[in-house]
Amino acid sequence: MTANQRLSGGTGYALERIEIFKGLEAREIERLSQRMHWRNYTAQQQIIGHQEVSTDVYFMVSGTVRVILFSSAGKEVAFRDISAGECFGEFSAIDGAPRSANVIALTDVMIGSVPAETFRTILEEYPPVSMAMLTYLTRLVRSLSERIFEFSTLAVKNRIHSELLRLARDNVGDDNTAHLSPAPTHADIASRISTHREAVTRELNDLTKSGLIKRDGRTLIVSDVAELERMVHEVSGD
Repeated sequence: MTANQRLSGGTGYALERIEIFKGLEAREIERLSQRMHWRNYTAQQQIIGHQEVSTDVYFMVSGTVRVILFSSAGKEVAFRDISAGECFGEFSAIDGAPRSANVIALTDVMIGSVPAETFRTILEEYPPVSMAMLTYLTRLVRSLSERIFEFSTLAVKNRIHSELLRLARDNVGDDNTAHLSPAPTHADIASRISTHREAVTRELNDLTKSGLIKRDGRTLIVSDVAELERMVHEVSGD
């Protein structure tokens, strides 16, 4: 048995976790899984390089990757993290242009991939997948537009609040608290909002003193997500 065959065990089930495929029947999922090339990546391994001439599309089954660019001075700018259930690489598959950013594994990940031609064929053969991809891309554009607005209008402390709120929304519980585990590092937050680590440290210390956030081991707890949302909306005006 080859390494790729070992990875493919149970991939029909794994592919069901991908958001754009969730509207498909089991037999269609299994058929699609046979078109995938399955591979494991280890933490810190580069999956895609900026300006790389490649067009495969990747589907995240487990783990998390980060989309980043580096300035000529070596400053890291993080665009977003991509987790299990999502996909990446579709831009180059659609327009044929070189890769627009680096993609680095933050954790050990398992990924299925297909060439651009196969990806386009899947979109043609499965209208629900095509519509799900359009919805995914629209959501991504809205999110990036929101961040551009924040960079243009908000002070650093308010951009920190907005980034915390984005993270909290993905982890909020019924009790209006959010547990971020592992906690994002100050450097991670800084790279997401185009500031320096010291500014993040100062503001998180202030939020800790006010009781809005607290640390519990490797977990950052947002004690009142509704209050954090009120603070963000108050300055953003939406």
